[in-house]
Amino acid sequence: MSVLEAIKTRRAVRNYLPKEVETEKIKALLDTAVWAPNDRMRQPWHFFVIRNEAKLRYEQIATDYLHERFPTKPHLVKESLAVLQKTPLVIVVTADKVDGDEDASEDNEYATCCAIHSMWLAATELGLGLVWRTRGVGLVRDQRLYQFLRLPENKKVIGTLFIGYPEADVPNPGRIPAEEKTTWVE
Repeated sequence: MSVLEAIKTRRAVRNYLPKEVETEKIKALLDTAVWAPNDRMRQPWHFFVIRNEAKLRYEQIATDYLHERFPTKPHLVKESLAVLQKTPLVIVVTADKVDGDEDASEDNEYATCCAIHSMWLAATELGLGLVWRTRGVGLVRDQRLYQFLRLPENKKVIGTLFIGYPEADVPNPGRIPAEEKTTWVE
């Protein structure tokens, strides 16, 4: 698969088969991520691979969060938790914050986003599905996730990745053509 094919066939996958992701494939995703471009070679990312017993603890945190966040939407809570429970692998990705330098911290966030995207493309090539979550069960803004991972203050959660073998093909949602989103300044 070429890079162009991976970019165009990458999808947000939310439904997975009940099959564990092999450690070799997890390592391949992580090895791909660290080649992402980053300012001044700070390599500001860190990856928390959550599976087995730790995933059950993550699910409990997500359950508590969702019930608090959406007390009047039990259907939404149930659907979100069902997706999480069917997901065999969760990886939380953080970026380094640079004390006293907001611009460098922001650059680190951008670089970490590139690392996540690299993982997504690699997952596509490896036959895996991936979805990058921030809101809801992604728990990116919930302090319980920071406590669960024992994150120091110089780390910021950028995304939670749900990864597994796709249950079914996800349709191509299409895109607005580039020419409609491009201004040539000459």
